[in-house]
This record gives sequence, C-alpha cells and structure tokens, in this order.
Amino acid sequence: MATAVAPANPRSRVITASLVGTTIEFYDFYVYATAAVLVFPILFFPTGNDTTSLLASFGVFGAAMVARPIGAMVFGHFGDRFGRKATLVASLLTMGIATFLIGVLPTFQQINWWAALLLLFLRLAQGFALGGEWSGAALVATENAPEGKRAWYGTFPQLGAPIGFIIANGIFLAINALLPHESDASLKSEAFLSWGWRVPFLFSAVMVIVGLWVRLRLVESEAFTRAESKGAIRKYPLATVFRHHWKQLILGTFIMLATYVLFYLMTNFTLTYGTKAASLEAASAAAQAAAESTGAAFDPSAFAAQFYPGLGFGYTNFVIMQIVGVVFFGVFTLVSGPLADRIGRRKLLIWVTAAILLFGFTFNFFLLPQATPELTFAFTQAFLILGFLLMGLTFGPMGALLPELFPTNVRYSGSAIAYNVSSILGAAVAPLIAVALWSSAGGEPWLVGIYLSAMAALTLIALILSPETKDLDLNAELGVPAQP
Repeated sequence: MATAVAPANPRSRVITASLVGTTIEFYDFYVYATAAVLVFPILFFPTGNDTTSLLASFGVFGAAMVARPIGAMVFGHFGDRFGRKATLVASLLTMGIATFLIGVLPTFQQINWWAALLLLFLRLAQGFALGGEWSGAALVATENAPEGKRAWYGTFPQLGAPIGFIIANGIFLAINALLPHESDASLKSEAFLSWGWRVPFLFSAVMVIVGLWVRLRLVESEAFTRAESKGAIRKYPLATVFRHHWKQLILGTFIMLATYVLFYLMTNFTLTYGTKAASLEAASAAAQAAAESTGAAFDPSAFAAQFYPGLGFGYTNFVIMQIVGVVFFGVFTLVSGPLADRIGRRKLLIWVTAAILLFGFTFNFFLLPQATPELTFAFTQAFLILGFLLMGLTFGPMGALLPELFPTNVRYSGSAIAYNVSSILGAAVAPLIAVALWSSAGGEPWLVGIYLSAMAALTLIALILSPETKDLDLNAELGVPAQP
C-alpha cells in the first residue's frame, strides 16, 4: 500500500498563517513600545524625574530582548524536534496571554513597585514568546515557497511589522481622540490614564483567536517531513547548531544588527524625540501637570538641569507622520522580495546597508528644528519616509536569508537564535543608547545617527563574509544526520 502523502499547504494558507502571526506579534510589541513612551513612565515608574522615568520604562522594554534568545532556544528545540505547527501555536498563545494580562495590571498608585515588577514579568513573557514566533513564521513561508520565489514568500511574515504598527498606533490614536485632555491636547486625559491605554492590550485577544484558527489548519512543510523520514532530526538540535553551525549563527546575528537598530530608532526613538517639548517652559509645565495627576513630587530646578529638547510635535500629529512613513516600509518590504529573488539576497543587502550607513550621517540635517514649523514638518516627514523605506528594503529579505543559512534539522533553532541574539545587541540597547547619546549631544540627534552608521558598518562586514543563499535547495539541505 502506498504511503499517504501529507497535503501541501495552499499558497493562501501559507501567506495568511505567516502574515497573521507576525502581525499579532508586532502589534503586541508596538502597543507596548507606544505605552512605554506615553503612559508607563507616569503609571509604573513615577520617579519624579522625567528622564529617569523614561529610561526605567525603556529598560523594561529592552528586558524582553534578553528573554528572546531563551525563547528562541526553547521554541527552536521543539520546532526542530517535533515540527513547526505546534510550536507556532504555542508561541502565539504565550504572546497573546502576556499582552492581555498587561492590559489588566494594577498601577504604581495601587500596589506600589509591585506593579513595575509584574510589568517586567509579563514583558519577559512577551520576549520569550517572540523568540520563537518570527523564525517559525519565516519557515512556514520559505519552506512552502515555490522555486525561485522564496524571498518573495519570505516578505509576508516581514509585512507583519508595518501592518502591526499601523493597527497598534491607529487604535492608540483613536482612543486618544475619543478621550482628549479637557484643556491641553498635549497631555493625557484622566480617562486615558485610567483605562483608555488598556484597550489596545485587551484587543490583542481578538487577534490571537484569529491567528490560532489560521495556524491550526496548517500541515508540516515538505522540508521538515523529508528530514524526519530520512532520520535527520536531531535529539538535541540546539547542541548541533552550536557545534556545527556556529559561523552561520555569528554571521546571521550581525547581518540583522543594522536592521534592528534602524527599526527601533525609527519607531521608538523618533516618537520620543519628535514629541519631546522643544522648549524648557513647555516641558516643565507638562511634567508638573503629569506629576500632579499622579501625586508625585516635582522639582523644577532638577527638571531643568536634566532637560534636553525635542521637536515639539503633538503625539497625534507625529504618529500620523510615522504611519505615512510606515506605508513606505510596507511597500518596500514587498518590493525587496522579487529583487532578492532576482539579484540575490547578499548583493541587495550590501547596497541597502551601505545606504543605511550614509543615512546615519543625515540625522542633524533632517531632525533639527528649521526656520518655520512647516519646514520642520517637511524635513521630519522626509526623514521618516526615507528611514522606513530603507527599513523595508533591509527587513524584507531577512525572512528568506536567515533560514537559508541553516539546514532543515536546525533551521528553526539557528534562525531563531541569530535573529534574537541580534535583538539584544541592537533592539534591547538601542533606545537606551539613543537617549544617552541624545542627552550627551545637548539635545541634538547627530550622535544617534553615528551610532546607526557604526552598526551598519558591522552588518556590511558580516554580509561581505557571508555566502549567497539564493539558489539553495531547502529540501535537500537536511543537515547533520542523527546519530544511530
């Protein structure tokens, strides 16, 4: 009797399953990143010092990146050992539950510093889940892709980043508009600080249910089932990837580095810098009002000593400007796939990374206040469009490139570890480094740009040392066979 062959995943199912999961993943992270700027310094870290509260909030934001490599190892083990489908379902559930629970947390005013501790714990759970989510989604896309279209298919999990950003910030914008401050649009209303900020976190439950329904309908890829039938599945894939593929791990980590730094500077740092008051008087008034609303002490002289200016845009206006830029992020993520399939991942990324390196030298040109508010708006919007355009071109090919560095029996572990270790070197510290450099430059962003250029130089070196993976046959690359 002939052995039944598992049905192939239809193209629509592959695209939807890889896109929906990463959309939810990035939505959850963007919701947290936005709250880390808008409300968490007030509600969870009311230190009385504007910069200290912001740094504490960013510190918890970055803590999740430390948990991501642990999640990569755990989910990578199960994904390489038992299959992609169940592992993807588990990572999505973990992320969704953690995000929902953040939405029901008591604040500092209710349980003191226990609130910050619980927030840290749930943030670590988010990071742990994300450690296994991206690579699994990328494998679903690339291992089920038709010949010659692997980079194109690999852009669909990457497309979750701009879509998640637009949904998350669109919801925050709507809530902010529905719950405005009664006298000052630049401040958060009592209703927003009390319950409005919780809505985006609670809404993630709806998105998770949709994602689970899609992913439960997947079947395993041909690459994994072939490796399983050939006896290539390893009992300890983590040990195998460190022993036999450590060079690929290092290359993959540094190949992602510039992408991560650019990603968090364009989303997190620019929101902070763009909405920070341009004058001490305006900033002091806003900080004093925030302190009074939470009962925290406010010292005007201490605030003045640590103040450094931003661009002074209102939150709503700046997020709309970011969303305009993110549209270019999405479009050029899709554009990058066919380009990478045609000319190769390595060649495309070398050119794009060189452009990112040059882009880092333009921060002061674009991001300093201009002669008129209209010119400041135009220069800032141009900066956001250019930065997000480069983000799409560098992020898109990663969905194919990182999995292609590793054979099937360690592909989940290898790509997940490289992707998430890079998150520590890039994303975890990027907001903290950016704030410190911004402060040390007296409120000018040029040192932040130099930091981006330096990280792009490291990525360029890794790309030059890496092989071209465009023509690899993923079904033939099974890896080191299991020991008898």
